[in-house]
Amino acid sequence: MTYKLSLSRALFISYVVLVLLFLIVPVLIVIPMSFSDSRFLSFPPTGYSIRWYDAFFNNPAWMSAARTSLTVALATMLIATPVGVAAAYAIHCSSHWSMRYLKIVLLLPLIVPIIIVAAGVFFIYAFAGMLHTIPGLVMADVMLALPYVVTAVTAGLHGFDQTQEMVARSLGMNRFRSFMLVTMPQIKPSIVTGAIFAFIQALDETMVALFIAGGQNQTLTVRMFTALRDEIDPTIAAISTLLTAASFALVMLMTMVRQRPYA
Repeated sequence: MTYKLSLSRALFISYVVLVLLFLIVPVLIVIPMSFSDSRFLSFPPTGYSIRWYDAFFNNPAWMSAARTSLTVALATMLIATPVGVAAAYAIHCSSHWSMRYLKIVLLLPLIVPIIIVAAGVFFIYAFAGMLHTIPGLVMADVMLALPYVVTAVTAGLHGFDQTQEMVARSLGMNRFRSFMLVTMPQIKPSIVTGAIFAFIQALDETMVALFIAGGQNQTLTVRMFTALRDEIDPTIAAISTLLTAASFALVMLMTMVRQRPYA
C-alpha cells in the first residue's frame, strides 16, 4: 500500500513538474533572446547585447505606448478596486435574490469569449465616439478587471467574522464607518490582491485594445502585436522580458502582503 501511494505521489509530482515546465520554458527562452545582438530573433543567441533594451527606451513611439499602458493600468486599478470591493461586500452581506445575478453579471467577462466582448465594446464605442480614447480604454479594462477584484475580495470576506462589524454597528457606528475601521483592515490582503490583478490585467490586455485603441493612444501590447505582424523586431523580446519581470514583481508583492499579519 505504501509503495502504491509513493508511486502515485511520484507520478503526480512528475506530472505537475512537466506542466510547469511547459508553461515556464517559453517565458524563460524569451529572456536570453532579449539580450541577443542579432538583427533577428534567434535562440540560442550568437552574442549578447543590450541594444534592444536601448532601442526600446530611446524610441519615442515605444515610450508613448508604454506611458499609455501604464496610465490606463493605473487608472483601471484605482477605479476597479473600490467598485469591486463595494460589489463584493454587497454580494456577501445581502441575502436578496438579485445579488446572485449581480455576481453572475460581474463575472461575465471571464465567461464570455474575449473576442465577443471586444466586438461588442467596439460597436458601442463606435456609436458613442469613444474609439481611440483613454477614457474608453479605462472603461473597458475596468469591466475586464472587476471579476478579479470581486473574486479576491469575496474570498477575503468569507474568512472574516461578520459579527465583529455587527458589534461595531451596535455601538453606534454606521455601516460605512464600521466597514472602513473594522472590516477593511482585516481583508486588506484580499483588496491588495484584487488591485494587483486589476493592474496586471489592464497592463497585459491585448484583444479588446486591438479593437478600440489606436492613434496616439495605442497601448504597448497593441504596438507589440503590430510589430510582430509587420516585422519580427527583437525589441519585442526585450519588452516581453520587462513585462514578465514587472508581473513577477507584482505577484511577489501580492504574496508578501498576504503573508503579512494584520491587527
